[in-house]
Amino acid sequence: MTIWRKLLGTSVGLLLGGPLGLLAGGAAGTTANLANLRAPTAERRQVAFTIAAIALAAKMARADGEATATEFATFERLFRVPDGERANATRFYRMAQGSTAGFEAYASQAAKLLGPGTPVLEDLLEALLLIAVTDGVHPDELEYLRVVADRLGFDPAAYARIRARHIAPAKDDPFVVLGIAPGASLGEIRAAYRGLVKTYHPDRHMAAGTPPEFLRVAEARMAAINAAYAEVARRGAAPDEAVGAA
Repeated sequence: MTIWRKLLGTSVGLLLGGPLGLLAGGAAGTTANLANLRAPTAERRQVAFTIAAIALAAKMARADGEATATEFATFERLFRVPDGERANATRFYRMAQGSTAGFEAYASQAAKLLGPGTPVLEDLLEALLLIAVTDGVHPDELEYLRVVADRLGFDPAAYARIRARHIAPAKDDPFVVLGIAPGASLGEIRAAYRGLVKTYHPDRHMAAGTPPEFLRVAEARMAAINAAYAEVARRGAAPDEAVGAA
């Protein structure tokens, strides 16, 4: 069963509760009564991730005062939305845009449901960054992303590292992406790169709750990490080895 079919199940709102449960219950045509089902099952995490991604992406689309078709098209691409499920995806997205709940409440509940420090929270934040850059990043979107990152539990340094993969690369950003200082040794550079490859293996993220339909975020992330490592190597700061080696 695809994640979109799961979202239309009558129990989705009950699985989540809170503002995300109310959104899911409304889209499924049910009422969401919170609080009883709290077990962090794989299905619950996948549903929570998907609803949070929809809600936060939809709210971000209006952060700069203009929701564009390009942003929604990027959302569909990242989620691998099949043609037969486009109507369901659009329904959830439009409902989230029109909901009265604030995005802060969605982000806070996502952090609670998915668990502090889980890799899936980084997937969620990175997805929003990928959507934001599709039509140019507005200052209001940057502030939105900063607040969401904070609500998801990322400190400023962690957010800077994630943001550097996609927004306005500066001279030293390849080092920020790899989480190392510009003066790092060759051993530190290699260790950092290989550690990131291990940390962001798709299997680890799927086990934490990222739906299989959403793994294009993992592909984009590894492309950014590989590009950063290649740039460090080009500058002569790392040995000339095949990028992508673990």
